[in-house]
Amino acid sequence: MIVGSVPVPGLVLGPEEVHRTVRRLADELSTRHEDGTVLVAVLKGSLLFMADLVREVRFVPEVDFMAVSPYPSGGGRVRLEKDLEIDIEGRDVVLVEDVVDTGHSLTLLRHELERRGPRSLSVCAMVDKRARRLVPVPIEHVGVSVSADYVIGYGLDFAGRYRNLDLIASADPAELARDPDRYLAWAYARRPARR
Repeated sequence: MIVGSVPVPGLVLGPEEVHRTVRRLADELSTRHEDGTVLVAVLKGSLLFMADLVREVRFVPEVDFMAVSPYPSGGGRVRLEKDLEIDIEGRDVVLVEDVVDTGHSLTLLRHELERRGPRSLSVCAMVDKRARRLVPVPIEHVGVSVSADYVIGYGLDFAGRYRNLDLIASADPAELARDPDRYLAWAYARRPARR
């Protein structure tokens, strides 16, 4: 979208919609795992989502983290950068993702976790970009499905920017590549004043 001569992102979820979506997902997980589960967040993007989700579930979760990164050669291959610290064998596990795009990272993580023998494994993703999927992968709990090529906010970043926003917006990746700070004025103008 363009306002005047300045392109601005399209709002996908505002702050209240983000909160309602997290609460709905927490309700789904609480109903499915009333005796508790291990929540595994994928760093760094899932950090905000995980923090809010943990506060909303109606069970005492155990929390751990994993991280992946693409191989420099590309081709959709990814590698595990940070592994779990706890044993998940025989336990219910929910993998918490900020966004599922091509499916390459999620496929690696699911296979890695499944080989460790959890009793159950499911995925809870805040954003599903199904139109960009290259590898079919199941997502049991979805916050919002989007058709946008690129989204920012609520943990989703570009060059380290926009992660701290309490909203999710679609953005033009070409504009961001030219100027990573392109949408900062728009983003911070939308934030309520803090007391």
